[in-house]
Amino acid sequence: MENPLLSPFDTPFESAPFDQIKYEHYVPAIEQNIAQALEEVQAIAQQSAAPTFENTLEALEDCGAQLGRNTSLLFNLNSAATSTELQQLAQKLAPQLAAFQNSIRSNTVLFERIEHVYKNTDRHRLNPEQITLLEKEYKGFVRNGARLTQTEKEQLKTLDTRLAQCSLSFGEHTLADTHAFELLIEDLDLLKGLPENNLHQAAETAKERGKEGWVFTLDYPSYVPFMTYVENRELRQKMSLAYGKIGFQQNENNNETIIQEIVHLRQERASLLGYSSHAAYVLEERMAQDEATVVSFLNHLQEKARPSAEREWKALEALAKGYNCYPIEKWDTAFLTEKLKQQELELDDQALRAYFPLEQTLQGLFTVAKRLFQIEFEPLENVAPYHKEVSVYKVSKINGKFMALLYLDFYPRESKRSGAWMTSYRSQKGSERPHVSIVCNFSKPTKDTPSLLTFNEVTTLFHEFGHALHGMLADTQYSGLSGTHVFWDFVELPSQIMENWCYQKEALHLFAKHYQTQALLPEHYLDKIQKVAQFQQGLQTLRQLSFAQLDLAYHTQQKHPITDIKAHEKAVMAPFSFTPDHDENCLSTNFSHIFQGGYAAGYYSYKWAEVLDADAFDLFLEKGIFDSATAQAFEKHILSKGGTEHPMELYNRFRQKAPNPEALLKRAGLLV
Repeated sequence: MENPLLSPFDTPFESAPFDQIKYEHYVPAIEQNIAQALEEVQAIAQQSAAPTFENTLEALEDCGAQLGRNTSLLFNLNSAATSTELQQLAQKLAPQLAAFQNSIRSNTVLFERIEHVYKNTDRHRLNPEQITLLEKEYKGFVRNGARLTQTEKEQLKTLDTRLAQCSLSFGEHTLADTHAFELLIEDLDLLKGLPENNLHQAAETAKERGKEGWVFTLDYPSYVPFMTYVENRELRQKMSLAYGKIGFQQNENNNETIIQEIVHLRQERASLLGYSSHAAYVLEERMAQDEATVVSFLNHLQEKARPSAEREWKALEALAKGYNCYPIEKWDTAFLTEKLKQQELELDDQALRAYFPLEQTLQGLFTVAKRLFQIEFEPLENVAPYHKEVSVYKVSKINGKFMALLYLDFYPRESKRSGAWMTSYRSQKGSERPHVSIVCNFSKPTKDTPSLLTFNEVTTLFHEFGHALHGMLADTQYSGLSGTHVFWDFVELPSQIMENWCYQKEALHLFAKHYQTQALLPEHYLDKIQKVAQFQQGLQTLRQLSFAQLDLAYHTQQKHPITDIKAHEKAVMAPFSFTPDHDENCLSTNFSHIFQGGYAAGYYSYKWAEVLDADAFDLFLEKGIFDSATAQAFEKHILSKGGTEHPMELYNRFRQKAPNPEALLKRAGLLV
């Protein structure tokens, strides 16, 4: 059988032929892709023609298309449908890919051509996207060692290769520890408080594993309801401590040494490139620009959130005594928060779930998208998914214009990492349309009920769909500037703004219907959902800020090397913590966002983008949440533009003014 990864995909929409790709195809294909891409780069560098934007920058942008396609397949599957074989392939190929990137960035002749174009091209003859590509490539080379000596370039190559390996190992360890734990309960009385739907799910998990009773895991759809509803405090403690041990046990999955190495390598890399810290290196290419701005931003939010957080904590403490949860431990907070929500808002999340069956909510989301952006979704049977649980949709404008393929992967499994994310199998470029994927971990349907979403899961679905819109509606000339290829503190704007429709009556009435009776979500629930948006926002804000500060603390300049991960974390988190610390638990060893994902020195961007989304949605509230002119402007200036211009330019063009930070504080109820 021929290797399908070595040729264009002869499939509908040039979709990946997942049903034909075998493990043994990856290494020979990607190694051949690397060799071919290097030849293409060398041809650009060695050509006799004088350097121009077209023969150097555009030519470089076109290099390695097949390599990019095949590596995205490998690494996306390694997150969503992994196996021992895939993990081994990723570990084998990661150093070669890091070396490939370094060989391009350290190509002196190529950089000289780019520098010549950068310094000598008349910007007036380039459009804004071309100017951005030129500046991005030039800075990219400089920021990746183009000005280093040959010896220093070799050092950088070694650092990048090892960083790639460490990141993969970190993810493998967290996944292994997550799936190594299970809690088997054989006495139903011990599970008092747990909703019927979650009991059914746990019973089915037990049955799948050949056991009698109810099995609970550390996957979110199992772990979160357990911690929220189970009245047995000892069992909540057991689950909580197990979750806190991910990557922090004395076994082969311990991540402490890996974190130390990642932090050290990032600092060494930043120093080699002339930066004081990894944070300084990262933030140079962010809206925030520097550490001082981020620290000031976080401190301002902390100051505004703390009074509310302290009041909210006192309310939890007053409640705790009645549930024998005083003093409050970390395994009590979700449980008490749910009780307080039921008491203060008279809102029962489990009763609410009945109005949000997954398929119905998805169709409602499609309707919201159609009303806003004139797009339609058609399920496809002729495109091979990468797993039997994945569905594929054709996305088109209502005039018939094809926009994208959308892969939807909603349920947890052992081969999938936890959390929710959007990714691309193919970026948009010119007339080439993107292939986008949304991956979540929602509760599976049982024999008695469909998959019923918590309201938090509804907002998660809308959030990831916002990222997907950024990819699907992209309209750029170059793939490197398309869709989510934007400044990291801007990337969350499209995702977070979509969450706002979950709180609006006009949108909820499109899909929030009882899965058995089809009755619309009652009016009193609508009012309470809107109040939920401000419920415990002080504590929630401090929690997010603590993660952002921990991230910064790892990546700003250290006076002394971090020799004790737990002690370092404890010192940073203490000012934000209301519950006692526990020696056997550590957050950092499972902090995949910064040690496996792309959020290192960038976790603050969630809050940064919340300012943008709150301010942007104010315009929808003013004009109407389905106002076509506002939606078209958002698509034209934000979603379609990707990273083709500076994000503040794009935002100002949409909003006709700079973002107002007070918009977030007002929405969260933190303005006094």
